[in-house]
Amino acid sequence: QVELVESGGGSVQAGDSLRLSCAASGGTLSNYAMGWFRQAPGKEREFVATISRSGFRTSYADSVKGRFTISRDNAKNTMYLQMKFLKPEDTAVYYCAADRAPFSSDIRLRTTDYDYWGQGTQVTVSP
Repeated sequence: QVELVESGGGSVQAGDSLRLSCAASGGTLSNYAMGWFRQAPGKEREFVATISRSGFRTSYADSVKGRFTISRDNAKNTMYLQMKFLKPEDTAVYYCAADRAPFSSDIRLRTTDYDYWGQGTQVTVSP
């Protein structure tokens, strides 16, 4: 049973940067494909980015491509989301997720692909 805890959220202005962290416990992170999702008020949870077990394969939502970077440090059991050039429309609760993956290159893009979720961290971007 993997437990995930997000941190690093906050209130910033448009154009600023933030780095979110997702710390895992209760399991070896290198066995899991990981992802970031977000949910704005009144909207469904949406995919942001995913990273394979090895870290060599990633995928991003078009809305964040070129601004956000997903990474992981398996030795520290931690995943990150570096967010740059933040926009007001990035305002949401950000969730990290994990799914045990058989292959090191596996990635997961759908909420239904993931078995484990964190509690979320709020990111608020002011104009």
